[in-house]
This record gives sequence, structure tokens and C-alpha cells, in this order.
Amino acid sequence: MATLLMMSRPTRLSDLPTGAVATVASMPAGQVALTRLREMGVVPGTRVQLVRRAPLGDPIEISLRGSLLSLRASEAELIEVTLI
Repeated sequence: MATLLMMSRPTRLSDLPTGAVATVASMPAGQVALTRLREMGVVPGTRVQLVRRAPLGDPIEISLRGSLLSLRASEAELIEVTLI
């Protein structure tokens, strides 16, 4: 039971391991950098997968709704996700 609770707690998109699948839980409002990501479909309830990280860890590439998006690690730190 404790393992199940740990898996369902929100974490940051930037903290996901490569290949992990999660659902976007929340994104802060008022962040100009995140507005474009919302327009591209990164909204609460969306399923995302961390595809890969650049060699130095920034940017990261995610897959969602059949598309690949690259975003800065600083942006990914603001997005809370729940592991699936």
C-alpha cells in the first residue's frame, strides 16, 4: 500500500527518469514560458513520456499526443506530474 501511495504523489517533470510515463497534474499560472507549452497541449490530465535528456541534462524531450517537444529543465521543474 505504501508503494502505491508513493507512486501517485505528484513529482516534477524534470525529476522523471528516461522512459517514464506520467500525467500532468498541475502547472503554475502566470508563467509566460509555460503559456506556449499549454498551447501545445501540455495541460493537466495530459499523458507525457520523458523520451531523453541532452548530454548535460538540458533540454529534455517529451512525447505527448503523438508529438515530440523539447523544453528547458527550468520549465520542466515547474510542471507537476503523477507517475502512471
